[in-house]
Amino acid sequence: MHTEHKTNEDIFLRTAMRVSAVSIAVNALLSLLKLAAGIFARSGAMISDAVHSASDVFSTVVVMIGVTLSGRKPDKEHPYGHERLECVASVLLAVVLAATGIGIGWKGIRTIMHAEEQPLTVPGLPALIAAVVSVAVKELMFRYTAAASRRINSGALMADAWHHRSDALSSVGSFAGILGARLGAPVLDPVASVIICVFIEKAAIEIFRDAVDKMIDKACPDELVDNMRAAILSVPGVTGIDEMRTRLFGAKVYVDVEIRMDAEKTLIEAHNTAECVHDTIERDFPNVKHCMVHVNPDCGGEKAQLEVRS
Repeated sequence: MHTEHKTNEDIFLRTAMRVSAVSIAVNALLSLLKLAAGIFARSGAMISDAVHSASDVFSTVVVMIGVTLSGRKPDKEHPYGHERLECVASVLLAVVLAATGIGIGWKGIRTIMHAEEQPLTVPGLPALIAAVVSVAVKELMFRYTAAASRRINSGALMADAWHHRSDALSSVGSFAGILGARLGAPVLDPVASVIICVFIEKAAIEIFRDAVDKMIDKACPDELVDNMRAAILSVPGVTGIDEMRTRLFGAKVYVDVEIRMDAEKTLIEAHNTAECVHDTIERDFPNVKHCMVHVNPDCGGEKAQLEVRS
């Protein structure tokens, strides 16, 4: 079982590092393209979009650090491991994302407020083309990163995926603003920056809430708990479940369950059944890091002092 966990951790780390490396390369190239197009075509919305893409490079570096630290083995000071460091990385990402959005929105508002003092410019065609390219590339990056995140159950990687999605949405806003400006309404270019800000803040709040939930031992989704209950009740010898508690610990899950068994069973039989429950949970639900099983006699009365720990 130790070898299996070690293999899963290796797969987790390799996948996260590979996806992060691709993300950094794509974001660096895309931010340079957007910046050049924004400056050349005189588009404030596209320059704001370029800043957003550049912030993605920093956020991905944070993800790589968080994932690497969360994969460290338990030690004397941290006997339950370091998985919550991935949540810390997600919180940092949310803060960076929120700050980036506020900066973009404030720049757009200032441009609109000073429109009379400084005439608004009409963006050139390169900015419009860059926006289309950005939407396509960032949506592909979102799907690629989100798929990898679901495969290895990484909250930090999913946060990075949403960073890609927010960038795609901001590019949609840029496209609309630039197109509107070119059709005779220059104010739509800075208005697009303000709309981009709203999308970014929404993504930042969702990432932050998800990370905090995983740091304060939130229970697993009802569907997952129901599946675990069904798996436990399918184990021969288990006559019922008295109590079951789950909690998220970073990207991992901890399970405490009290099962009922025929009071006439021997201690060896009770132990074997409890161990079977333990193994079933860890085999069928790979994200479970720690499972503890208590055995209670089915006739009621005092609880047996038998428990199996992972």
